[in-house]
Amino acid sequence: MFFKDIIGQQAIKEQLIRSVKDGYIPHARLIAGQEGFGALPLALAYARYVHCTNRKEEDACGECPSCRQFDKYAHPDLHFVFPILNKKNNKEMYCDDFLSEWRKFLQNSPYAGLNVWLEQIEAGNNHAIYTRESNEIARKLNLKAYESDYKIMIIWTPEEMDESGANKLLKLLEEPPAKTIFLLISAEPERLLTTIRSRTQLLTVPPISNEDMTQAIRRSYDLSDNDVNLIVRLAKGSYTEALTILEASGDNEIFLELFQAMMRNSWTKDVAAMRTRTDQFAAMNRDKQKAFLAYSQRMIRDNFLYCLHEPNINYMSQKETDFAVNFAPYVHTENVVGFMNELALAEQHIDANVNAKMIFFDLSMKVAVLLKTNPQPPSSH
Repeated sequence: MFFKDIIGQQAIKEQLIRSVKDGYIPHARLIAGQEGFGALPLALAYARYVHCTNRKEEDACGECPSCRQFDKYAHPDLHFVFPILNKKNNKEMYCDDFLSEWRKFLQNSPYAGLNVWLEQIEAGNNHAIYTRESNEIARKLNLKAYESDYKIMIIWTPEEMDESGANKLLKLLEEPPAKTIFLLISAEPERLLTTIRSRTQLLTVPPISNEDMTQAIRRSYDLSDNDVNLIVRLAKGSYTEALTILEASGDNEIFLELFQAMMRNSWTKDVAAMRTRTDQFAAMNRDKQKAFLAYSQRMIRDNFLYCLHEPNINYMSQKETDFAVNFAPYVHTENVVGFMNELALAEQHIDANVNAKMIFFDLSMKVAVLLKTNPQPPSSH
């Protein structure tokens, strides 16, 4: 990761480069920003720049031995800490046990969030940065640097540290080994110990600007202006969210067709069609079922907003907007809460492993009732 690879954040890039040139390299930085804003990429580019032996004005050289090692995140003076599984095959695990997967993660998806990483290592909810990792941090940083002036320790999501580990980290921050740089990358810095925050220099990463996000999407994807603008609005400054939306775009077209069919069948009370569609829903895996129900909640919300003529808070694609022209009047103040509650309840039941056919058929019947609810006339008072 080079500074040139980071989406936007020009002011922060210039600040970090200038600090190295001026010889001002704090022993501990807390780089705080929501997933997708670029906190981890900034830390990686900064670490490369610090270690580069032939720095350029605006970036690392990319050619020196240090940069070649950084291409694979295998520099001997660069260390990583991140959430991992507690045990595997009854063996206590350390971050070093996952270094191969971690390096691939950084090379392929540096903007990805914690959930993507946990899925990659199949950790689920059984994850943390464990106390024993703090002992490893101390051991590594007390060794002499191999090739560089500085040893750099990047701790990703330090808020995932258990209490004992966090206290050990605090001691290291209070009395850091010589020529050591800590880079703490946090999406939730408020979860860190106040004393840890006070021992670090805070660098807050803002959302990526709409202009920079637009340019990044257009460089990588062949999309219409309307689609790009919609993704940028939905992403709210997070490239992670933009990628999620792009990956889901194919599903959204399918979900729109399913949503239209559900509304049409419920309106006509076509029970046979409801049952056929229910079988289709039941054939999906649970993640797809939940994704459809989440999509349906968004469609109800956006159709309600469509009638309020609020384009700045409406996030429908052109196809969805075309559908809303006729459908939106059926979502109003008398039934919008009912729609949202029933869809959310169905999603909860999917999570609880209730029979999917029962859930979706019952939902279709409830939608039929809600669609027939008439809006109340305005009060004369």
